[in-house]
Amino acid sequence: METTLSSLKEKYEAARVENPKARIRDIARLLGSSEAQLLATGIGETVTLLEGDFREFLKEVNTMGRVMALTRNDDCVHERKGVYNNVSFDSPHVGLVLDPDIDLRLFMMGWKYGFAVNENDRFSFQFFDKSGEAVHKIYLTDDSNKEAYEALKAKYTAADQQLEITTEAYPPTPAEKPDSEIDVAGFQEGWRNITDTHQFFGILKKFGVSRTQGLRLAPEGFVQEVSNEAVETVLQKASETKAPIMIFVGNRGCIQIHTGEVNRLVRTGPWFNVLDPDLNVHLRTEAIAKTYVVKKPSEAGIVTALEVFDKNGELIIQLFGKRKPGIPELESWREVVKTVADF
Repeated sequence: METTLSSLKEKYEAARVENPKARIRDIARLLGSSEAQLLATGIGETVTLLEGDFREFLKEVNTMGRVMALTRNDDCVHERKGVYNNVSFDSPHVGLVLDPDIDLRLFMMGWKYGFAVNENDRFSFQFFDKSGEAVHKIYLTDDSNKEAYEALKAKYTAADQQLEITTEAYPPTPAEKPDSEIDVAGFQEGWRNITDTHQFFGILKKFGVSRTQGLRLAPEGFVQEVSNEAVETVLQKASETKAPIMIFVGNRGCIQIHTGEVNRLVRTGPWFNVLDPDLNVHLRTEAIAKTYVVKKPSEAGIVTALEVFDKNGELIIQLFGKRKPGIPELESWREVVKTVADF
């Protein structure tokens, strides 16, 4: 193990010299490794391995005060500043952080490894799934309590800092059933009878339909495929009109949500960015393969979303109008959506 770790460390350091602007996630792909394994090469120097119940850890993050939460997938990064208030778990695996600023849905079965990291005096806690991919990161800001960070790090430091970081790939996504094997009429009826948008996943599961297949088989008037530039158009319009929106970005272990306005929008190469004081979103638009405007019924009327997918049918980002359960969708959001869809 020592030799393997030492060899990986050398390769990682060489790759960083050759690719000074590359992120650790990209270097991991380049080396056929994982981000967690590359990070582990710094244990004993800039990295400390954590252990314990990460649910309890999350309940103590508020001691650090204002921090920056980061959740990402391959093609979108969501960074939001705030305090981790109101952390709760309905079951051993599913939890929430419910605060106007830090708003998370937690799927703890996806959390395997945790580290405390010092990147040139930029301090963070970083969590990874069994495949070694990052599920969530928490960075200190200038307003954070550094003493609380150190206390939390000490409390959850693993006794064995030599633990081997092993990774396990997820099984491939099952192939879609042919449309001819789907009870399309039943699926469409189920969609029309949704009373809460959270029921949608259950409808997909019940009829054995993938998400993008479900959008293709939707009842008439509920889905419209739109241009892959629609997400930029919608964000621009929301910015111009000051329409409060919700931005969802997630992975297997966490979904992170921003609710509020977006203001400063900037294009940098392949990335389209929201660069506001408390919110940064970085979207790799060249990865977008399909974009849909999707309508779902609720007790308070229709809820409209912009859903953006990659070539594998994985959700990259979702946009909604700002809303609360039981309250009708904002007309300002519907006006924004009209810039890309005509139904």
